[in-house]
Amino acid sequence: MTLPHVLLSLVLTLSGISAWGMGEKADIDPWEPLNRKIFVFNDTLDKYVLLPTAKGYRFVMPDPAERSVSNFIANIYEFNSVFNSLLQGRPDHALQSGARFLVNTTVGLAGLLDVATPMGIQRSPADFDQTLYTWGVNSGPFLMLPVLGPRTVRSSAGYLVDTIYSIPSLQDNREWERLFGAVEVIDVRANLIKADDLVTGDRYVFIRNAYLQRREYFLTGGKVEDSFSDFEEGEEYEEF
Repeated sequence: MTLPHVLLSLVLTLSGISAWGMGEKADIDPWEPLNRKIFVFNDTLDKYVLLPTAKGYRFVMPDPAERSVSNFIANIYEFNSVFNSLLQGRPDHALQSGARFLVNTTVGLAGLLDVATPMGIQRSPADFDQTLYTWGVNSGPFLMLPVLGPRTVRSSAGYLVDTIYSIPSLQDNREWERLFGAVEVIDVRANLIKADDLVTGDRYVFIRNAYLQRREYFLTGGKVEDSFSDFEEGEEYEEF
């Protein structure tokens, strides 16, 4: 995808977002009937493909190797955090992410080892959804995407930009990009296996509201209001 196509997609998406906004609580999920159908598809795919694959991955991979894969993926996205932090006007966070990327890529063997954290260089993650939030762009309605799972319209645009400008995509090597994407999905799903037991009641409602609260926590730096009336208390359930 060329840069003009990316920019055109982003402009068209953001034009819609600005018009929608989040609105009142009742407007959080105006596309619920369609979202539920996509959720059923995702749940079926997870049951028969993603979850068995993730369980097999956890079975064959030693714990240190699993941590190394997770560290490697996290280090890849430090690159995105640098530029998103700059776009958000947070040069200190950009320096922190840049230092982590440099140290872990070199001393940490391409990011397989997280040596930056013991050195006191803490993570300051930033994504393009957060950048749009900082710029005052509304989130738009909740959206359940096939395979990718829960998002908002704004976070979907943010995911698109972060993916296109991630290191694997910028390498212009489609095989490497697909391999990285597949490993990332499996690693994320494997890390969420224990979280399955936390889901109670209406699975769709629980996952939707857990996602929205988790994103609000991330976007506001931990300042979360009880915006989602039917959110069930419990541990956070991350998207996948």
